[in-house]
Amino acid sequence: MKKDLHPSNYRFVVFKDMSNEYSFLTKSCVDTKETIKWEDGNEYPLYKLEISHTSHPFYTGKMKLVDTAGRIDKFKTRYAKK
Repeated sequence: MKKDLHPSNYRFVVFKDMSNEYSFLTKSCVDTKETIKWEDGNEYPLYKLEISHTSHPFYTGKMKLVDTAGRIDKFKTRYAKK
């Protein structure tokens, strides 16, 4: 294997689904700016997700509209003229 191919800054990170407040702890090297206190009492970096396996229609079997960035409004205003 090649040396220095993989990142060396792996650490525990909390990923939080903002659509349903589901959180899970796993190792990652993603850059974060926020931290959160986890169930074990330790503080970990926090990465916010728009969608996860608990809110994605493929896994839940339910269609749910998740519009966190106002994409639908942008689409409607862009094509309302036509």
